[in-house]
Amino acid sequence: MNIRTDLAVERLDLSAPLPSGAACRELRLHGVPCTLVEIRGQQAARAVGKPEGRYYTLSCTPFARTPEDFSAEVEAVAGVIGGLLPREGTVLTVGLGNSSITPDALGPETVRLLLATRHIDGESAALAGLPGLRPAAAIAPGVLGQTGMETAEILSALVREIRPAAVIAVDALAAGDFSRLGATVQVSNSGISPGSGVANRRKELSAGTLGVPVVAVGVPTVVDYPGKSGAPMMVTPREVDVIIENAAKTIAFAINRALQPELSLEDLLALVN
Repeated sequence: MNIRTDLAVERLDLSAPLPSGAACRELRLHGVPCTLVEIRGQQAARAVGKPEGRYYTLSCTPFARTPEDFSAEVEAVAGVIGGLLPREGTVLTVGLGNSSITPDALGPETVRLLLATRHIDGESAALAGLPGLRPAAAIAPGVLGQTGMETAEILSALVREIRPAAVIAVDALAAGDFSRLGATVQVSNSGISPGSGVANRRKELSAGTLGVPVVAVGVPTVVDYPGKSGAPMMVTPREVDVIIENAAKTIAFAINRALQPELSLEDLLALVN
């Protein structure tokens, strides 16, 4: 396909037989429509143009407006994330992107709302009435132009130091269909290439490069569009600031719920706020 998209569902031609090793089915999670694309084997990966793995595409209320059911959407995304993570061990969440460029700020904005617990020992958690917290850490490492370091270099060092059981990577994505901008959440277990949403693809973050499972979470915030002059343009919705704010909140609390299932959404909102 010629369109540039990070969404696996847009890489498939559903009007034709799917490549061998690729499968697609429709789900409803807490009432939220979801398309699951599974890619098995290198032949299917080459045909689809995406790495092997499972890709969940959830169709949410457009993040440019108040969600119709914030709780249901958080629970749907949390269920998918939780199902792709190991059951135990520290989880490191990394917010990819440039906080100074609004369409690329999804990752850093998500990290602001995460509940970090790795530094809280069991006794302190029990005294606070929060026993059984899963260790969670979070970082927004910035981008190469700000730090002089590749994100993969920073994360490789962090993984060696804190030895997480898994990494969650949150990033802005590119879509091929305007209707998916700010209205879709993709969750996959295939890793991610930072900067792909703004055409600045860097070294991938995956189990192969980091040595631990990587769950990628993203929302499309840009789409390529050829102008009348034929010059390629990157288009983002006018309400992108509201989209980033609402999408970051949904993803952050979905991650919080996935990592701390004993805490209700109301508890997590109170703790983070």
